[in-house]
Amino acid sequence: MTEPDVTITDFLLSLEALAFALLIARSATTPLQRWFTIFFVATAVASLAGALVHGFFSDNKILWRLVLIALGVVAAAAWAIGAHMLFSDRVAYLITLAAWIAFVAYALIIAYISDTFSVAIVNYLPATLFLIVAFFTASRESAAMPLALGLGGLVLTLIAAGVQQSGIALHPKYFNHNALYHLLQAIALFLIFRGAVFLTTGIATLVPRGTRP
Repeated sequence: MTEPDVTITDFLLSLEALAFALLIARSATTPLQRWFTIFFVATAVASLAGALVHGFFSDNKILWRLVLIALGVVAAAAWAIGAHMLFSDRVAYLITLAAWIAFVAYALIIAYISDTFSVAIVNYLPATLFLIVAFFTASRESAAMPLALGLGGLVLTLIAAGVQQSGIALHPKYFNHNALYHLLQAIALFLIFRGAVFLTTGIATLVPRGTRP
């Protein structure tokens, strides 16, 4: 295992995301539930492939590109989730369609132009900002704490990406910037999951602003 800290945290992140996907998928009957399930499944795939790259197959281009492609799916799912939170089904469908067209273009860039992690970050950033707007709008309409937690989790994903890109580490050898990125992402995913559960159980419509669940 070439990078134990990064590999182990990636494996744990994958298990966490998969568990969240399974919990939401048990009752996935609405588009929002299905897109949250895809969001967490794609995150789990990206983390698992990342763990294999960092731990065992550092020169494997296929696994590395799988990481980036899976992150592209996460971004497309984020667009779809935000669209269903903010707009009618018709508008949400059009935004989702545009997101998948953009995903195809992104995948071609990964395959033929550049497969650096920064490309994935640039692709993911607009989708994350859009989802932040969606959660912020929902939290303005409801005082429910899970919505605020979900919003905080999305903001934390941006902070985590900044940490990863800047190279900030708890320890240069035993817990480097990638491991710290995974730790922050694990916290962020839990917070997003709390928001996702609230939104997909129908409770959100029962909590007007000015009250607490």
